[in-house]
Amino acid sequence: MALGIKPIRQIAALPYRAESDALDAPIRILLVTSRETKRWVIPKGNPGKGLLPHQSAAAEAEEEAGVVGAICPTPLGSYRYRKRRGNGASLMVDVEVFPLAVNRELADWKERDERERRWFGLKEAAEAVEEPDLRDLIRSFAASEFKAAAGRQTLIGAVAQKSGINRMFGWFQRLLPKQGNFFDLFESHVQTVGAGADALTRLLHDGDNRADHIREVQERESDADEIIREVLHLVRRTFLTPFDRGAIISLIGSMDDAIDEMQAAVNAIDLYDFTDFGQEMRDMAAIVVDSTRVLAEAMPLLRDVARNAKRLHELTERMVRMEGHADAIHAAGVKKAFQEQGVADPMGFIVRNEIFKHLERIVDAMEDVANAIDGIVIDHA
Repeated sequence: MALGIKPIRQIAALPYRAESDALDAPIRILLVTSRETKRWVIPKGNPGKGLLPHQSAAAEAEEEAGVVGAICPTPLGSYRYRKRRGNGASLMVDVEVFPLAVNRELADWKERDERERRWFGLKEAAEAVEEPDLRDLIRSFAASEFKAAAGRQTLIGAVAQKSGINRMFGWFQRLLPKQGNFFDLFESHVQTVGAGADALTRLLHDGDNRADHIREVQERESDADEIIREVLHLVRRTFLTPFDRGAIISLIGSMDDAIDEMQAAVNAIDLYDFTDFGQEMRDMAAIVVDSTRVLAEAMPLLRDVARNAKRLHELTERMVRMEGHADAIHAAGVKKAFQEQGVADPMGFIVRNEIFKHLERIVDAMEDVANAIDGIVIDHA
């Protein structure tokens, strides 16, 4: 672009969902057809007046694709394309993309008769879109070698297989103390944290079923407690651990802090019968959901840290960036609450501030998880 000439700016949503609650469940992407050329695109448009960029992206997703959910206010990235106008001009457009965790598909929506919508696998979605930058963005949404990296092969087994001496050293491997099933426990805990985050977000959007959402977060926290007890027990009785014992405790402890704060948040919401969730609270919850999505990809990659160090760093960097964004949202939300309620309704402000504090602590704990993973990468990559 020539100096001083800025491309036209648009926003877009990347609607996604997992096929199941399993940690390695395939991710699916929702694409829609464009109105004129009928090519596959993601819901996008111009920023709405008076709306934040991610709010505009959520509105486009509802209008064009008929989906709603938790949209992360931290963009995944951006892509550039040329838009041809009716007058023949072809102008450059920069599109900022926001991940949207879909939790509801509408039977009827504004542009239902103008577009087709379809769920694609990650690879198929990337191949279906025309814009190269968007294709790369979709591919980066989850690691291409996810399943391979999540393999259960032990280090000694891998060496034996590559060297061709698997049978010769089989007896030696059987004599070694067991490492314990740490990775399965890590991944089970991440799955539990992700389920808790989804339930928390539903609570902030669905007032009619609040009791069920509160109960689910509480149950998920109880499940997480069982997992962390098993991890700590395993640390004490295992001779060979995959990482330093301190790193294991730091990693699982940070994840457990996140779901503990989720439970604290829903307990406060239940205690005070709080229902007035503002945009800032929903945005912070959406950041938590996207953080758990990133963590769900990162955790299995720890099975082969050396091979996956670059991707692990990319993922933890995004988690840290989201935490910084959440801090800004938290500060703005508390300031707004004080201006509206600080004098007129001190107790209302205190309650709102407490809930904000729990949401902030959830995101802080997710950053601690990212830092723990980075420490492991530094030590073992």
